[in-house]
Amino acid sequence: MTPASRIQAAIDLVGAVMTADRPADGAISAFFRARRFIGAKDRKAIANQVWRILRNRAHLMWAMKADVTPRLFVIADLIYAEHKSVDALTGPFSGAKYEPEPMSGHERRTAERVAATNWDTAPRTVRYEVPDWLLERFDRAFGELADSELAALGLEAGLDLRVNTLKATRDDVLERLSAEDLAPTFTPYSPLGLRLPARIALGSHTGFQEGIFEVQDEASQLCALLVNAQPGMAVLDLCAGAGGKTLAMAASMGNKGRIVACDVSVGRLERSKLRLRRAGAHNATLRILEDNDKWLRRQEGAFDRVLVDASCSGTGAWRRNPDARWRLATSNLVNLKDTQDAVLEQAAPLVKAGGRLIYATCSLLPEENGERVTQFLKRHDTYKIVPAAAAWTQAALPEPCPVTEPFLTLTPARNGTDGFFVAVLERAP
Repeated sequence: MTPASRIQAAIDLVGAVMTADRPADGAISAFFRARRFIGAKDRKAIANQVWRILRNRAHLMWAMKADVTPRLFVIADLIYAEHKSVDALTGPFSGAKYEPEPMSGHERRTAERVAATNWDTAPRTVRYEVPDWLLERFDRAFGELADSELAALGLEAGLDLRVNTLKATRDDVLERLSAEDLAPTFTPYSPLGLRLPARIALGSHTGFQEGIFEVQDEASQLCALLVNAQPGMAVLDLCAGAGGKTLAMAASMGNKGRIVACDVSVGRLERSKLRLRRAGAHNATLRILEDNDKWLRRQEGAFDRVLVDASCSGTGAWRRNPDARWRLATSNLVNLKDTQDAVLEQAAPLVKAGGRLIYATCSLLPEENGERVTQFLKRHDTYKIVPAAAAWTQAALPEPCPVTEPFLTLTPARNGTDGFFVAVLERAP
């Protein structure tokens, strides 16, 4: 593709993302699946520009001060991020075959407005790409550190891998990926993690297909490790999704014992089934949950560990899903808190006496994290907090615990991970 035809494809893709009723990653994948004639290098360049637009959405909209269209988003991005002059855009916006139509008078005036923008005068919500109503919540959570956390959430996430110890050691995988010049390094906290300096597609990599590693952020790895699932235990992953933590716990258990991975989505569990097979994890069974699930009600006191990786706002994962910040509303947050309380209530009776309930989110908002746990403990005096540092030591994690608070909160700015919250609770013997 020519540079100009890439620009037209980016315009088309922005339009697809803007009109989609699903997150951007799904819309982008569907766009390219329907256009297999676009080569790998072109796909990467087009996708990178669209992700950049999503990361800078507030900047671009503030500068344009106009009704936005996919064309205007791309024009503004080329000026803001690539420092193109307005006149330079007359070349690619030529109207030639497969290339964008020439700019209209309105588009040119908007482009000139973007080019003349004094970015130093941008309000704080624009500088940190965060809706007004969420900014005050980050201030409450982080105080004077809020700006650094928001800035880190605006950066692109790295690529973390979790070594599957059912099939390989971390040193083995490090050596293999190093031989391919992928420059892996050990993750700072997880003893199973490797970090690559650049995001690359690994779906066709032979190591991935062999099941010797999975793509999983270090924070998610640590959550699974803090469950401290041991061989022979009975473990319930109540909100398993596509099974990333189920896989990690199966490896921790050495395929000995029993994991039940539950979810309300058939599609997510189908993906989990493929991942378990590839990883050689044989001690996990999958179960679709229904409303007022009878099977679940019969499992009172059946599990040594119950992991609740609750549905949440996803504010800790904005590095990977920059569009998510604009999809969230205050009403969503109210509904999410109700859901989080409900799933904790569902999980509480399933834990054996002396067993543990682990509550986790990929949120950085206190009302989804510590506040939910505090309210749960008021309702359930048979549960107590296992301090994060104690749970960390008991899980035999080799590096010092990065927090002194009762709960583990990991952030991009402090820890270089996704934002993640983990509370470990123990039921009285």
